[in-house]
Amino acid sequence: MAANKSNILVVEDDKSIRQLLKDIIGEEYSLIVAEDGEKGVAILKENSIDLLITDLKLPGMSGIEVVKRAMEINPDMASIVMTGYATIETAVEAMKLGAYNYIAKPFKTDAFLINVRRALEYSSLKKENLNLRETLEKRYSFDSIIGVSSAIQTVRDAIRIVADSDSTILLLGETGTGKELIAKIIHCNSSRRRFPFIPVNCGGIPGELLESELFGHEKGAFTGAITTRLGRFERANKGTIFLDEIGDMPLHLQVKLLRVIQEREFERVGGNKTIQADVGIIAATNRDLEDAIEKKLFRKDLYYRLNVIPIVIPPLRERKEDIPLLLRHFLNIISHRKKRHIAGISDKAMEVLINYQWHGNIRELENMVERIVILKQDSDVIMPQDIPPQIRMIKERAALSFEIPDNGVNLPAMVETLENGLIEKALNRAGGVKSKAAELLSINRTTLIEKMKKKGLLKPPLTQPSPLRGED
Repeated sequence: MAANKSNILVVEDDKSIRQLLKDIIGEEYSLIVAEDGEKGVAILKENSIDLLITDLKLPGMSGIEVVKRAMEINPDMASIVMTGYATIETAVEAMKLGAYNYIAKPFKTDAFLINVRRALEYSSLKKENLNLRETLEKRYSFDSIIGVSSAIQTVRDAIRIVADSDSTILLLGETGTGKELIAKIIHCNSSRRRFPFIPVNCGGIPGELLESELFGHEKGAFTGAITTRLGRFERANKGTIFLDEIGDMPLHLQVKLLRVIQEREFERVGGNKTIQADVGIIAATNRDLEDAIEKKLFRKDLYYRLNVIPIVIPPLRERKEDIPLLLRHFLNIISHRKKRHIAGISDKAMEVLINYQWHGNIRELENMVERIVILKQDSDVIMPQDIPPQIRMIKERAALSFEIPDNGVNLPAMVETLENGLIEKALNRAGGVKSKAAELLSINRTTLIEKMKKKGLLKPPLTQPSPLRGED
């Protein structure tokens, strides 16, 4: 078979029809023929076939059986069934088995060619989707969760167990901990992975629009509803819906969501037709839902329905041993994407980053790496001075932690002493250059000089400064 042509298998016991098909499609495509179903199935097992064209009535194995066996061998292959005895029943049976189309004999050459081309396009699209699914499954495997800490290992073990359970899952954790990534990994390792993963940010869509987003609406349901629209639950049919920031969902919609979870059905806005909801449900929040229940902001019955399988995603500060792995991971990815080459991270810079609290968690860490990669020169090592000041000054901030004794403290004196010490340290580090010292203290040079004058720290020059050099 030609390497550059699509491979088509024709299973037909009528010699004249086989010759006709060779004349119609033999030049454009690589054609192989079989006189009966058994030979056709044998060819399917031994060759890469893009399209099967089979007669319905064959000696021995029927065309319907050939299609069935073909789908078992290659589920993504397209097939066309031909017959001179067309009935609705056989057409429906063939389509249910996965046949792309059903053609009655005699057929027009042009119409037949159009069907072949469309079937091959369909087959090509299915292959592309298969490759995409395989890529996504690799990207969202359990091993794509980066970390060796016991905290993240607990999460990895939990999702391995529950991924294919089809029970409602509630992901709990601070902003930026990777809840959506965990949801995608669960979906891509479930029996629903061949169907859509549909995310919804319940906190990012206004309450008056969220109902339509979730459940869809009928034409004319409200002003501006000029057409019927499918909601996220319908679009996620047989797949998974991810309800992010579920704690921000308005109370009136919580009632409707509770019904969907309990009854697995809903109606579009403005409609009365009941629609089945065959979806896996994963919810996530960074809020304390039990506290929200106490404040009458979240329904207790919905909480119990969502909290069937709770999984807590730990903050980054509780898994510090994972920070070096995450840093190198993001450094590799972002450097490649930005076409930069960064040699690595120095030990001192790594120490600063490990000790930082990362209130924005993994998202904050990734954004910081991207900033450094963009600003850094190629082939350089990341040093402490490359790290943003608010992160780099963590040790200095930690030094500001004091205990108040029983007899109290003299706050003005402590502040004065601290300020004097910081100014002296900044001047020492800057080699006496006041402009550099001011930069280290994040104040203007004139402000620094005024403070030094008031504190008596500004020593008069021993000689007149050169009119060319200036003071510093």
